[in-house]
Amino acid sequence: MLDRAQTGGNMDDGNSSTWVAAFDAMKSNYQLTNDSIGVFALNLQFGLDDIQTIAGEAITGGGDDKKCDVLYVDKERQIAVIAQCYIAEKRKASAPANKASDLNTALTWALSTDLDRLPDGLKGRADELRAALNDGEIKQFYIWYVHNLPDSENVQEELRSVEVTARNALKRFERSADINIFAEEIGDAQLERIFTQAERTVAVTEEFETFVSDAIEIEEGEWSSLVTTVSGTWLHELYREHQTSLFSANLRGYLGSRQSDSNINNGIKATASEEPSNFYVFNNGITALVLDYKIAPRRRGRDRKLTITGLSIVNGAQTTGSIGSLREVPFNLRVPIRFVKANRDALVASIVRFNNSQNKLQAADFRSTDQIQERLRSQFMLVPEAEYEGGRRGGASDAIKRSKFTLPSYTVGQSLAAFHGDPVTAYDKKSELWTNEKNYRQIFTDRTTARHVVFCYSLLSSLNERKLELASKRRVTPGEMRSSESEHLDFLNKKGASYLLVHVISQCMEVFLDRPIVNKFDLRFIENVSPSSAAENWAPIVEVMLALSGQLSDGFSRGRISNESVANAVPKFVGVIRSLQSIHRPTFDSFAAGVEISSNGSH
Repeated sequence: MLDRAQTGGNMDDGNSSTWVAAFDAMKSNYQLTNDSIGVFALNLQFGLDDIQTIAGEAITGGGDDKKCDVLYVDKERQIAVIAQCYIAEKRKASAPANKASDLNTALTWALSTDLDRLPDGLKGRADELRAALNDGEIKQFYIWYVHNLPDSENVQEELRSVEVTARNALKRFERSADINIFAEEIGDAQLERIFTQAERTVAVTEEFETFVSDAIEIEEGEWSSLVTTVSGTWLHELYREHQTSLFSANLRGYLGSRQSDSNINNGIKATASEEPSNFYVFNNGITALVLDYKIAPRRRGRDRKLTITGLSIVNGAQTTGSIGSLREVPFNLRVPIRFVKANRDALVASIVRFNNSQNKLQAADFRSTDQIQERLRSQFMLVPEAEYEGGRRGGASDAIKRSKFTLPSYTVGQSLAAFHGDPVTAYDKKSELWTNEKNYRQIFTDRTTARHVVFCYSLLSSLNERKLELASKRRVTPGEMRSSESEHLDFLNKKGASYLLVHVISQCMEVFLDRPIVNKFDLRFIENVSPSSAAENWAPIVEVMLALSGQLSDGFSRGRISNESVANAVPKFVGVIRSLQSIHRPTFDSFAAGVEISSNGSH
């Protein structure tokens, strides 16, 4: 568990790291506690979309967390992260190593212990993780010790033991051989590095020199590219010196290699070592974004001097990492590469996106030019304190630079899907809301307006805010927590609970408003309010629903929602709300006074 005695990201003798200010701003913007340093690291490392939602889903909720502060599963990126978090208020030489050792306990509970023995805050997350592992949906398993102090050898030693524990625990899952395990210390220096990478597409900015046999240059108005080959020796040295900093514009990074025919990186290393003369035709090569390059003129019988300023590999991380991790320097190896420089930020972002294999998983990209998204972006210009992306994304720094007023595309889709009848897809298959034509057209219709999006999004936001408030109270002042609040948090900690409540509230809208609703897409608040103000409008309804949430216990199967459990539980719960409407009529009437049913989806 996070050390409750530590209360801030800054240390009293000063910390010059630039990530600290960003972390403090994140905590302030979303009313998060110190354990959110794990979410901060997640957001930086993987460029996640919605800090508030990720915090609600990943932070285990405090109390009896079995040494697991953060458990995050992302089947679309095929990653899982288990983290222990620690914040020191005073500067120390290193973080306590025993907290790194605690990750052994976290792994045992998350991967091996009978689910019925797990606390409610961990049960649904562990079940989700195990199901994803069984289905082969996790390829990278991260075990992190996240803190704000310098790295230490003692912690590294503990993490080596943790990695062995993880490998042994994963053996019970049939497809565990395909999983790469990374037990890592994410301390001050690492946080500074990944923060810098997120802020700056090209993190390695120094000047390099090498010699190439020849090169072809292609120039356009806003970009130029040099196509050539570089020696395996140069690439090997480059990786040994800069490691993963070379991949600041590549979300996937180097995945490691195993002795397996199915592992591509092992194949790259074998070819580089055993068939270097065929490497050029066997390998797709590398694309590197640079700040500048200069190629010397051709001289008969001599290689040409190439000078490069700044370097970030946007495609070819596996090739670079495989060659760089060879035990022997590959002297007779030529690697195909193209160096690209561009003079416009938006173009750089597009180069990164289209060359980065990880980004093709971002399903919302495929709808960014859809007419409905264009219309919604235009309508959102009239909504106060709201910025809607509508499927558009920029470069790698977006997750950090994004305004707190931004409504992330995925979260908007999830809130609409849950409100309009599909909470399970909203919770478990959010990309399908954008890639599946049927799912997309069910939530983004001609009647979907910006103000209706605010109506639905703010409801999900209100639930997430309440969950984070309760989780913070359980961690910081557990003695002041009422039993009813503890029950509410236990409910919200179940996987998919927020989406289930959005769906249930939607089903009860006629009870709340005391009038018929022909088309729920016409619902909106009378005042054109900001999403944060709209979330406050929902708060009384959320409290009523949480007070009755015990009636929704049948909506979960093994701690998370499923289509069958939702179908069985929701009609009964709606019946309960109807039977109690006279008791809660004042609350419902007060809420209804601020809601209208627009005429034919007018803006």
